[in-house]
Amino acid sequence: MITLRPADQRGQADYGWLQTRYTFSFADYYDPEHVQFRSLRVINEDHVEPGHGFGTHPHRDMEIITYVLEGALAHKDSMGTGSTIRPDEVQRMSAGTGVLHSEFNHSPSEPVHLMQIWLLPEKKGVTPSYEQKSFPRDTKLNRLRLVASPGGEQGSVTINQDARLYASVLEQGKSVRHELGKGRSAWLQVARGEVSLNGTTLKAGDGAALEREAAVEITGRAPSSEFLLFDLA
Repeated sequence: MITLRPADQRGQADYGWLQTRYTFSFADYYDPEHVQFRSLRVINEDHVEPGHGFGTHPHRDMEIITYVLEGALAHKDSMGTGSTIRPDEVQRMSAGTGVLHSEFNHSPSEPVHLMQIWLLPEKKGVTPSYEQKSFPRDTKLNRLRLVASPGGEQGSVTINQDARLYASVLEQGKSVRHELGKGRSAWLQVARGEVSLNGTTLKAGDGAALEREAAVEITGRAPSSEFLLFDLA
């Protein structure tokens, strides 16, 4: 069964410096029909204007993944981490017992387009930690590249949850297939382009929940389509 979450039905907010779209309930946006899917709690698509960002704020007991599509996002946290996240990189922060961090677009002219993802942790109260890795475009082109997993499999970042996150860029007409284990579900989030998901068309910003499906087959329907696929317990 495939349940669509169309881009134009997501929550939204305009803060001037930040344009954001909420796949699930977040901040002042609440929709009882879209609070979370399995352990997937947040998918926010953000556009941050030059010279702006998120000031220092707290998190705890959440697995936070940042996936930048355009621009560069500077990160600082109370663990002493300072880094810049760019396209084809994945950042993971396990908030655990509590962490403070900030994210900022220091560019004077270039906006940042990113997806921020929160997963509920399998275990609360872990020691906060940070990880960032590069996944070049050619490792995602016309294939599923594992970028986050419980054990850091295949060089992915390590998350505290029984979930696996794949990233892919498909050329038009190219397909990828992913088998789902017994009792597992999936979520597909299209970042750019257009794809066919088990015969159903999704465009940029669209998401879809897959339940009781044996496999996921995704085909590119645009010259270049980028998406994230979550395999969830």
